[in-house]
This record gives sequence, C-alpha cells and structure tokens, in this order.
Amino acid sequence: MSDTYEPRVKTVPNQRLLYSLCGPIAGACRTWPDCSDTAFQETCNPTKPNLSRPTAIAILLTLFIMGGWCCAYGQASLRPVTFMPQWIPQAQFAGYMVAQEKGFYREAGLDVTHLTGGPGKNCFASLAAEETTFCTGWLSTAILQRAAGLRLVNLAQMIQRSSLLLVAKKSSGIREPKDIENKRVGFWVGDFDAPGLFFLKKHNLRVQVIPNYTTVTVFLTGAVDAVAAMWYNEYHTILNCGFNPDELSVLKFADTGVNFPEDGLYCSEEMFASDPEACLAFAEASLKGWKHAFDHPDETIEIVMRHARDANTGTNVAHQRWMLAAMKDLMTPDGNDEVFGRLSEEDYRRVSEALKEVNLIREIPEYTKFYRGPR
Repeated sequence: MSDTYEPRVKTVPNQRLLYSLCGPIAGACRTWPDCSDTAFQETCNPTKPNLSRPTAIAILLTLFIMGGWCCAYGQASLRPVTFMPQWIPQAQFAGYMVAQEKGFYREAGLDVTHLTGGPGKNCFASLAAEETTFCTGWLSTAILQRAAGLRLVNLAQMIQRSSLLLVAKKSSGIREPKDIENKRVGFWVGDFDAPGLFFLKKHNLRVQVIPNYTTVTVFLTGAVDAVAAMWYNEYHTILNCGFNPDELSVLKFADTGVNFPEDGLYCSEEMFASDPEACLAFAEASLKGWKHAFDHPDETIEIVMRHARDANTGTNVAHQRWMLAAMKDLMTPDGNDEVFGRLSEEDYRRVSEALKEVNLIREIPEYTKFYRGPR
C-alpha cells in the first residue's frame, strides 16, 4: 500500500482519521492488518458503526508504535562502516561526499561515517590498524603496501592516468626532463614519492630533492627550480598566485613514460573476505556518487564547499570547480565511460614493473588477488 493511501468509501470522522494516518504507517512498515481476521473486521468494515474515540485512539497509538519500531529496525539493519580519504575535503573526493548526501550508501545498506584525512594521517596505516573500513590511496603506494605484507584489495580504480606534473618557470631554462639535471626539485616524500623516484631513474637524472609537503610556497619563493604538482590542485593554485600558463614549463609525468594511475578505493582483504557484499556495495554506491557529481556540478560544488568550510580548508569555489572538471577528465579519459572505476591489468603490470625496476618491491603481487572491483 502506498504512502498516498485513500479510503475507498466515505467514513465518519474517527474512521477517516484512522485510515488517513494508518495508511502511511502501513506503507512504511510493509504490513497491514488482514481484514479477514475477526479481530479487525470492526475496523476494516466501513458499513459497521463508527469506532468510539477511545478505541480509535488506542489503535492509532498501537500503529504509531509499530511504525516507529519498523523504522528503528530498518535503521539498525544498516551495516556501520567508516571511510577515510587520503587528503582534506575537496572535489578530489566529491563522489564520496555526494554518495553520502544523496543517501546512496544508505540505499546500499550502509551507515557510513566519513573520517577526515590530510596531513599527518596515513590512510593505509589506518586501514592496517582497523581504524577505518575503507580508504583511498595511490595505486603505486597500494602496490608497495601489498608487497610489504599489508593485505589490502582495490575495490575500484578512480583515477585512470597520472595527473602528476613538474612545474618550472620558463626563465629557469627547463623545457624537458634532462633540463632538471642538478637542479633543486621539490618532491613529495613518504607515501607519494614512488612516481618521482621512477621519473628520476627513467631519465637518469641527479637532482637536489627538496622535501615538499602541503603547499607550493617553495616554488613561489624561488627555493626550488621545479616543483611536483597535481594538475587538478597545485598547478591551479600556482596559476591563481599570478602566473600565466605561458610563463611556465609543465612536464606531465604521463607524457614522459611515468603514467601511474593514482586514486583508488581500498579495504582490507579480511574485510572483503568477511563481507564482500558490503565492500562491493560501497564501491558501487561511491561510483554512483561520482556519476551524480559529474552530472550535477553546481549541486556538487555546494556539497564540497560545505565540507571544506567545516574542515576550515580555506579553499574557494573557483578552485573546486577546476578540480571537479579535472577529476571527470581523469576518471573518464576522452569521455571513455568503459574504464570508469576499473583497474586494467595492463595498468597494474606497468606500475608494478616500474616499482620493481627501481627496487621498491621484489615480487609483483598477483593482480587477481589485488583487484576485486568491476571488470
């Protein structure tokens, strides 16, 4: 019975009230008294004398209690899980925020708590310590972790190609990889250093590595000759600081033989083995969130900005719009929806072999055990 239940016959006031209020409760609980039951014939048969007010009130109270119990039962049946992105709230993680806001996770039977990522927080360490159920992270980092013994699995590969850049001022004379020989280069260290290490080895370069963490200040102040940046984030920040694109040299890792897909969605192998349905449901709901985000950019930016303000990130709408547009291109390169959320074995092998070449791993983890997402 739908929530817009209307009685088929005219009733006296008490009966009309009973029908109008009991119909929605019955629809919510998916139950309704059987009119063939003798106990309910008096209430179901509109040809009988109208109910007394005390009787009607008693039945209404009972049904309200039943309705509340049904709703509470539905709430309790949701599987509680947690999710931690690898960085602060921004459009890089818009799909997950949208999935939460639009109720996609709840539709999938999940009660999701979003944890805050960012500086000083290691998503894979949190996954290993069972502090989070799901997290995001770079593919290269995840392979390193799996090879080192952390039994994690990839549920969906979001970013399909590298968005990593080296940015330099053209006035520095840097135009191609060989030009950074013996230069000062700002690189991220720790979980994000694998692509940079392979870049240097591939091009046989020796540079002075300047550790860089959360800003591009080292580049803006001239402390480095070139700096690592993400196309969807730091590069746009540099432009917003007053540089014109034609003043900059941009070396795209993807175009220089270091095409490492980045953000993926992960959980522990133990979690996947114990509840694969919940894991795949989380991945599917997240992808649904991303599709909605790309189809409704204005709504998405409002959601992202609300989360960003709550976390005091200091961002702005223009930057988040740039980031969301970049994420769409990175997740569906050239508009190719067929690769959406998928980790190809070719990409996996290319990154794994590169890590092995620079002695970051000894053996390549098995692809079919590492990747459990959509095929």
